[in-house]
Amino acid sequence: MLLLIYTAAKEIEEDRAAPPDAVGVVRTQVRLQKLDFWVRYPDYLANELLNEYDQHPDSPGLVDEAERILASREPDLRRFPMLRGRFGAFEQLDNAMSVLVEKGLARKRQRVGEKRVIQHNYYLLDKGCATVDELLIQAPALAWYVERTRTVANLVDGLGGTDIKERQYLQRDYADTPIGSYIPPITAQARQRLAFIRSATMAGAEVTQ
Repeated sequence: MLLLIYTAAKEIEEDRAAPPDAVGVVRTQVRLQKLDFWVRYPDYLANELLNEYDQHPDSPGLVDEAERILASREPDLRRFPMLRGRFGAFEQLDNAMSVLVEKGLARKRQRVGEKRVIQHNYYLLDKGCATVDELLIQAPALAWYVERTRTVANLVDGLGGTDIKERQYLQRDYADTPIGSYIPPITAQARQRLAFIRSATMAGAEVTQ
């Protein structure tokens, strides 16, 4: 969770609720949950990269990144299942956040409306930033989580949590998962789709020669 907030946090601008030692913020619980899902399900992330390629075919790096994920054992080794909640992939964040808060690494603040909480914001504190920097030196393997979260964050840069949620619901296996059940993998489907795109690309290249 700390690595996720560290990488996904945005610069704080005109935020009176921010703790004085905050150095970045992830706004809304929905956004944090949805970013977490794509980090924990590499095959869904690869499929989303292919979706992005369909919209922007002049960006071949998207297919290359999807292939790097799907050609490896990453979809099996890195998958950390999440439950399908009422609003999509869900993980109870309070337990993980309580540890970070207790150690002075992160802080959660709420925006309250007239009758209810309308937004949760997750702040990375200066000590949390320094802790991650030290962890990455002591345990270089953790850099994978930072790089993967950066890939996810760049993919949805400028989108709100609700926008990301709607994009994830476009994947039928995700949307059709019963509430309270673990979201199933789509590795085979994603690899088949990648193979089709590669084949179509090669065929197009031969035609133009």
